[in-house]
Amino acid sequence: MRKHFITCYVLAVTLGAVSLLVAQAPAPAPGQAAPKGKGKGGPATPTGLTPRLPDGTVDLAGVWMGGGSNSSDITKGLKRGSEVVMQPWAEALMKTRKSQDDPQGNCLPFGIPRGAPYPWRMVQTPTHQAATHIFILYEGNIHSYRQIFMNGKHPADPDPIWYGHSTGTWDKDTLVVDTVGFNDKFWFDYLGHPHTEQLHTVERYMRTDLGNMTIEVDINDPGAYTKPFTTTGQARLQKPGDELLEYICQENNIDLVHVNAPAQLP
Repeated sequence: MRKHFITCYVLAVTLGAVSLLVAQAPAPAPGQAAPKGKGKGGPATPTGLTPRLPDGTVDLAGVWMGGGSNSSDITKGLKRGSEVVMQPWAEALMKTRKSQDDPQGNCLPFGIPRGAPYPWRMVQTPTHQAATHIFILYEGNIHSYRQIFMNGKHPADPDPIWYGHSTGTWDKDTLVVDTVGFNDKFWFDYLGHPHTEQLHTVERYMRTDLGNMTIEVDINDPGAYTKPFTTTGQARLQKPGDELLEYICQENNIDLVHVNAPAQLP
């Protein structure tokens, strides 16, 4: 019975990771047609022009799948020219990490830029004037959320938290989200790439057409990495009518004691 349960758990994690990798396929090159679906028999990605609000702002609202990083191994989702070079202590720490200690596996938030193989919703209001906030609602891992303060300022000494303190501005049609004030608890990926409270991220959300959004994340953490690097990925709009579902995750996940292996790909 125990072997059957463990097998099911491993299979579920593997399928989830595959789903996320598919959702994070590279964005179409400029001038190249966006993919129209997820493959034979899969639901088609909505097609059409990039939608806009009445005030002309790009409308990012909707239910999306995918993200701005490779959540299995952050080094596999880098923008061309970027590389991940860890400080010696960070590299040594990563080698000691075990999958059972992954905060995401323990039902805690996954941080930035890591994602989960579940959809998320961008909430952008109001529609006829500049929004004061933009919210991101996550289905997976305790129904967590982020709030982005538009045209706001970071506090002088923010409390370290899982998603940090985020401010947003528009650079033409690109939403630029600047985040500081992270704690050092979450992992960048399944392999356990670490970070420190010095982490500073700048995300760029670019809705290239109706069904596709390119997301780039500049990562600067001199405490754990010798130089900044940039990750990139793509999110796809889910079909009309899709909604976030209830997701229950308990911090006393006793099955994790069986995943007693070094941090690794699922």
